Amino acid sequence: MTALLGAVLEAFSELRIHKTRVLLALLGVMLSVAALTSVVALGNMASAGMVQTSERMGGRAATLGVSAASAGPDQAAVVAAYAEVVDRYSIEYSSLRVDTFLGIRTPAGRIDTMSLLVEPDYGTMRRMNVVDGRWFTDADTERLAPVLIVNEAFHTLMGSPDITADPGVELLGERDVKAVIVGILANDYSGAQPQAYLLKDQTDRWEVAGVQGAPPTLEAWVPAGLADELTARITADLQAQFGPDVSVYRQDYAAQGDPYGGLTLVIGGVAGLVLLLGAVGLLNISMVTVKYRVREIGIRRSFGATSGRIFFGVMMESVVATSVAGVAGVMLAVAVVSHPRIQPLLAAGATDLPPFPIGAALLGVGSAIAVGALAGLIPALVAVRVRVIDAIRY
Repeated sequence: MTALLGAVLEAFSELRIHKTRVLLALLGVMLSVAALTSVVALGNMASAGMVQTSERMGGRAATLGVSAASAGPDQAAVVAAYAEVVDRYSIEYSSLRVDTFLGIRTPAGRIDTMSLLVEPDYGTMRRMNVVDGRWFTDADTERLAPVLIVNEAFHTLMGSPDITADPGVELLGERDVKAVIVGILANDYSGAQPQAYLLKDQTDRWEVAGVQGAPPTLEAWVPAGLADELTARITADLQAQFGPDVSVYRQDYAAQGDPYGGLTLVIGGVAGLVLLLGAVGLLNISMVTVKYRVREIGIRRSFGATSGRIFFGVMMESVVATSVAGVAGVMLAVAVVSHPRIQPLLAAGATDLPPFPIGAALLGVGSAIAVGALAGLIPALVAVRVRVIDAIRY
């Protein structure tokens, strides 16, 4: 430890002496590390935004879609079979889903709007982007009045009522029922049509939605490693009850492998190229510095400095310098990536904005140290070859 600490202190001393000479090189390394860290961090955030967008479309990995298409009008048997599957395999998150249309009384008259009948877990499985109010809870199934979650287009159609005032919407079905809007979802795209979400249990109780004989489907969020096994088992269980037309399949974005793996490779390649440019600049400066220090190194050799001490000292100068530059570069990257105008642009699809990746910061500092070691290796080898007689010629 004494030798290591002595080498570090000696490296700091040499850096102070040659600070003008290495300043530009260290500035280049700092900017390279900042660029490397920023690219990796922003790439991770952009990937997270795309993943979350995909999860809203098909569910989290791994989400199984279960459909008993041949069950006909016996929806009660289908729902009971789904519940048995969820209980048998201890599936933590699951939801029934029925795509239908609801008759809605609006200020402009009656319209039939696209609607989904779901269960509370659906919001967690699909990362539903609630911009005002809240998503369904288990307590909502016991409310006397049906609760409704609508998208922004639906909210605008109803005159944009204040969500905190529990605005009511009249649902037109076998009997008219007044529902309460408790949440507003962001539109999926520009020009989206009005859409509403209701709890399946409440629509059955109040008979506000006709499903026209189509059986409900089941969505189940299961561990990715068990997806194939559970697919086979659930298929066998349901086919025994409803025949061969039962369909169980993965519907999430990663069903055919991670589609964003290529993005990670591209980001890594760009980051490596940026860092390589900084390393080349540092190597050039280090070589020039060693040439100007031949006299000094020769004198140290004459006083008994070993080749190992010379080698380690010259290399540590580069490592210490790049370590300081690396920390400064990471701090600069954090400031850039955390800027409130940058994050929403690259993670536009993210409902849960990811924090600055710790891995990117560690990669930046580690890369700076590695660059310092590599850039100091050749100058250190040159310094070891300096002889005492060389000090006289310089």
